Amino acid sequence: MLPLAERIVDEAGVAVGSLATEEEDKGWTRSSASSVAPVANRRLDGKVALITGGASGIGETTARLFVKHGAKVIIADIQDTLGNSISTEISGGDPAICCYVHCDVTIDSDVQAAVDFVISMHGKLDVMFSNAGIGGNHGVSVHDIDEDDLRGVFDVNVFGAFWCAKHAARVMAPAKKGSIVFTASAATVSSGYLPYAYMASKHAVVGLAKNLGVEMGKHGVRVNCISPTYLATPLTIDRFGGDKEAVEGFACEMANLKGVVLEAEDVAAAAVFLGSDESKYISGTNLVIDGGLCTTNFATSLALDKLSS
Repeated sequence: MLPLAERIVDEAGVAVGSLATEEEDKGWTRSSASSVAPVANRRLDGKVALITGGASGIGETTARLFVKHGAKVIIADIQDTLGNSISTEISGGDPAICCYVHCDVTIDSDVQAAVDFVISMHGKLDVMFSNAGIGGNHGVSVHDIDEDDLRGVFDVNVFGAFWCAKHAARVMAPAKKGSIVFTASAATVSSGYLPYAYMASKHAVVGLAKNLGVEMGKHGVRVNCISPTYLATPLTIDRFGGDKEAVEGFACEMANLKGVVLEAEDVAAAAVFLGSDESKYISGTNLVIDGGLCTTNFATSLALDKLSS
């Protein structure tokens, strides 16, 4: 297994490349890549956001889209070289627009320091996007669960989310406003043969978000989850032997909603919505981004197909 530092990535993160020819043949469509050029309707204008796992994948894509919509962004990650490079690229060299801070989400004091850095720089925190996560060992029977793997996944996915919640709440509650967003998983509403540690950890994140939403509501702070289904991430690509096209082909074959490919930009767009005032009365929600997959009973569908054939 890779060292923890190499395994911590954002929950569904990889830059999306072009598969135009193949996609046209298969009838797939994908959104255009996000740009840091500002848009006319800046939905996050004046807001300050901290994004964990922000140096790559969904975290990076979200950072770019947040800045595009007028937010000041702090990327928190353990990939220092990449994080500094990405933040400089996004900001054009202006740290007031986007900058990087080292943060291992498994360490309470690291998250505390990251939040304190945001406050010292901008005087407030409007959006906490708790996005860092790892997957755990695949294909492991319950009889063979490894304690180190279980604890490693929970340290990042669960304890990391708790520390983000704790320190975001510390500064948002006195301000009587704010939005805390967690990356969970569509696996929380539609079970499958996924790693036990991952599955349990993501259910824990949704439970945390709902409970936190109850407490923080009286302080005017909203708490929600984003739960994407299968998409091309460093974790899934590695599982498919480094073949990104195989991952996207599998995801499209499995999908209930045909003709489109789920991308990091789609998840980032959901984060923009939940971080913006457009969602001012939305809290305690698990926003599932799965194209209706969780409504599908594959066993029934297969049985009916067999019956009619």
